[in-house]
Order: sequence, then C-alpha cells, then structure tokens
Amino acid sequence: KYSVESGAYFRQDFFGADPELLEMVSHLSDEQLRKLKRGGHDPEKVYAAFKSATEHKGQPTVILAHTIKGYGLGEAGEGKNITHQQKKLNEDELKEFRSRFGIPISDDEVAKAPFYKPDEDSHELKYLKERRTALGGFAPSRRTDIAPLKTPSEELFEEFYKGTDGKVVSSTMVFVRILAKLLRDKELGKLIVPIVPDEARTFGMEALFRQVGIYSHVGQLYEPVDKDSLLFYKEAQNGQIFEEGINEAGGMSSFIAAGTAYASHGVNTIPFFVYYSMFGFQRIGDLIWAGADMSVKGFLVGGTSGRTTLNGEGLQHQDGNSHLLAYPVPNLVTYDPAFAFELAVIIRDGIRRMYEEQEKIFYYITVMNENYAMPAMPEGSKEGILKGMYKLKESENSSHKLKANLLGSGTMVNEALKAQKILEEKYKVSADVWSVTSYKELRRDALNVERWNLLHPTAEQKIPYITQCFTNDEGVIVASSDYVKTLPDSIAKWLPKQIVSLGTDGFGRSEARPELRDFFEVDARYIVIGTLFALAKEGKLKMTQVEKVIKELEINPEKLNPMIS
Repeated sequence: KYSVESGAYFRQDFFGADPELLEMVSHLSDEQLRKLKRGGHDPEKVYAAFKSATEHKGQPTVILAHTIKGYGLGEAGEGKNITHQQKKLNEDELKEFRSRFGIPISDDEVAKAPFYKPDEDSHELKYLKERRTALGGFAPSRRTDIAPLKTPSEELFEEFYKGTDGKVVSSTMVFVRILAKLLRDKELGKLIVPIVPDEARTFGMEALFRQVGIYSHVGQLYEPVDKDSLLFYKEAQNGQIFEEGINEAGGMSSFIAAGTAYASHGVNTIPFFVYYSMFGFQRIGDLIWAGADMSVKGFLVGGTSGRTTLNGEGLQHQDGNSHLLAYPVPNLVTYDPAFAFELAVIIRDGIRRMYEEQEKIFYYITVMNENYAMPAMPEGSKEGILKGMYKLKESENSSHKLKANLLGSGTMVNEALKAQKILEEKYKVSADVWSVTSYKELRRDALNVERWNLLHPTAEQKIPYITQCFTNDEGVIVASSDYVKTLPDSIAKWLPKQIVSLGTDGFGRSEARPELRDFFEVDARYIVIGTLFALAKEGKLKMTQVEKVIKELEINPEKLNPMIS
C-alpha cells in the first residue's frame, strides 16, 4: 500500500508510529520517502545480503527479498492488482518511470518510448560484458556453423527391411535393436543419447546397461539388487543412458538439452527419449512445446502405445490420444509404424533430415508391446512410408464387383489384414489394405497443397498425396486406428468418398486385447461391418444384409458405447 500512497502518508503511517522512527527520516523529503527502495528492489541491499550469505559458514542461509508487484510502474500498476495484460503506459507514466530510474531520455523523446542503451564505453556496459565473458559468453546464443552428420548407411538397417521370417516380435523390440546398432556405430555411436524415465526394463532396454552403462557423475556407489544377473543395473561416470527415475519432466528437460546441443555447443547429439506414450503430451505437453520453440532435434519414442495394445493397465496407461495431441506442434513429425521396416525407414530418414539436411524438426514415433511376425518391406514402399501411407497388400481377388480400401495404422494394420481375408472369402468384396504410418504427415501435405493452390490460382493446381492414392479408385474407405477417430477424420476432406472411421474414443479398460478391441469396436469384425455398411449406403448392398452379418460375427448392437462408458 505504501508504494501507491504519497510520501507524506508513508511518513505518518509507518514512521509516525514511533518518535525515534520519525526522527530517522526527518532529513528526507516526502518525495524522497516515496522513492525509498524496498529491500528486494535495492541493488545495494541485495548485494549486501548475498555477500553476507555466501560468507556465512556452518549452516544454510535464506534471503527474504521483499518486493512489490509492478515495481517502477507508478500509477500505471505499482502495488496494484491490475490485469496481467497491462502493456502500455501513458506519457506521464513514462516520464515518471524515466525520472524514477534516472534514464537519460528527454521529455520530447519519452512519448516515443525509445529503447535506451548505455554507450559502449560506459561503466555499465563494460561491467556487463566483463561478467558475460567470465561466465562463458552471451546467453542464449545459437551457433549456425554446425557441420552436418552423414546419414547411417542402408546396411545398418538392412536386417529390418527383410522382416523376421515368421518370428514374432514387438515394434518396441525392433526399436531397441535399432538403438543398440546405432550405439555401436563408429561415426554416430558416441552421439546417441538414450533417455528413459524408470521403465527401461519394461521397454526391453536392459541389454544396454552392459553395452553403454547408465550415466552417473559419481559412478556406482552402491551394490545393485540385481548384481548377480547378467544385465545388472550398471552406473558409470562414462555411462551413456540417462535414467531419470519416474520423472517425465526431467527426461524431457534432458531431451531438450541434448536436442539443442547442436546450436548451443556445436555438438550434434541425437537424443532418443523413450517413455510410456500416455505420459508424454498429457503430462509434459508444455515442455514439448518449449522444446519445439527452441528448435530441438531428436526422437520422442512413445512406448507401450495404443489404447487396445497395452492390455491390462486400464485408463491411466492406455494411450489413444497422443497422436492427436501432437497435431498442433508445427515442427514435430509424427509416425505410428506397424512393422520393423517402417520403423527403420523412418528413423534413418529422420537422422538424414535433422542432422545431414539440418532441418529444424523433431520426431514422435510410437512403438507397441504386441508380438507378431514382421513382413519384408514391399518393393517401392519407402516413399509412401515417409509420406504417411502406402498400399501394403492388394486384394488377392480383384474380380469381385464390390470394392473396398482398408486403412490401418500401428497394430490395427493386422486387424485390417484379417478383415481383408474375411471380406474376400465370405462376402465377395475385393479389398486393398493400406498401412497409414502418419495421419499428420498426410494432413500436412494436403494443407500445404491447399495453401499453394490458394496463392497460385492461375497455375496448374496441385493434388494432395492422399488424393492421388485413390485416383480412379471406386472402393469404399474404412479406417481403423488404435487412437481416437479424429485422426482418420482429419484427412476426410481430401478423400473421394466419405470415410468410415473406427477408433478408440473413451477411457481404457483393464482387459486383454481381444476384449478391448471388441469394446472399442476396432477389430477385424468391425472393419468388415464398416465396409459392408459403406457399400450399403452406396446402394450396392441391402441394409438387411449388413444386419445379418452383424449377427453372424456375434456383435452385440446393444453393447456399451465405449465413448461414454
């Protein structure tokens, strides 16, 4: 209150309470009292307190610095509960501010609110530059003379292009294998920064404990409980893994530090931050946005992802949202790969774009814990994998009159393949299966094309990649995702036909995968129903036929609605 009242009020109300106090300020005018600096705003008092604290030995010291909200704003806001959006001062308030802090700007100039910078040879500027030099230079600073890295050879990824020859593995296991190979690479190995918040064993990363160790600035000062196991918890001063504990915010902070090292230190470190996908954007979305704003580079890897793929852990862990939450981040490239070859192509190209071409982007990739056989990479599919979609398997019987396109992403590709077989064998529908690796990339491409066409109306109009995929295709389109339906819906306007979107809107459940996929209505049976329903809407089937198939597939039409139950 004293900060907004006159010096006379301050003198009477505070010092006037005691004759001795009043005598202490008798030599000061009311104006001088009004400008009397409170402790937290007096550099000399702050310095004296800090000096005393640093020289005090034997116990910790706390400095209580009393400050006033809006200090220096005077009538415009000092000590007042004004809106935080207060941004402008009138001319009188600017003059008051100038005079209070002794800024050498004339009355004629003050209304223009010019910036004031002391002369280069002034005491203030010399002091500031001396301190910055002593502290290692100006901050923040960004280097631009960064030498690019060479993209790892195709040979490193070759095994993943070939598939698993019938052996069942999860995409998480594939990712850890890729990471281990990158860590052994002679050129890139020392630059790889694995970051994990506590769940390293959940992701099958314990083999890396022995390979590169867990970083600790003091080394291992204790005997781990698993010391007798082959893959024990090994900490070392030269360890390479950042094991952050149950701390996604700390892990993301380490990711930002490593992912901006190219600009702050001239070192092209490549961070891989692996975490439960549900605990990324929902917990640390603000930090991800901050990293994006700092032009961070690296790979965010959402492990155990997919609402129906991480079975048995209920609504807290089962993620069907993160890919949608990633949409607003402008420089974040996202992928939801199903197979080993897709993951390998995406990671290799990500390194190329970020560290050889030096694009200011970063990646979010989801990996799953469901085991299944990984096929070999179809010929000519690389471009589509990176653009967001490619034809995985054509219909084995294209002679049927009824046509369909089945879009699957992540583990839902396997459900689309099952549905393809059912449709062809039982219901005479020729269905092609497409693997959608990134709805966001498909949408980004389409939006870029729309913008270009808008700004170049007389030029030959471009066609979005997603539209090109279905040129001259008369089949209905059904998409199944382990994420919310908004993802496939986000590309609907560029498709030649109305899309039937199946997704996992709603809370998770502690159930096995078959039950979860039935509950969320995304398994092969629902893809079949969605296909036949779309054909019936076009008049190519009767709705009574669809109703009959619902009974044949043992689907309960009166079951709980997963979106609200």
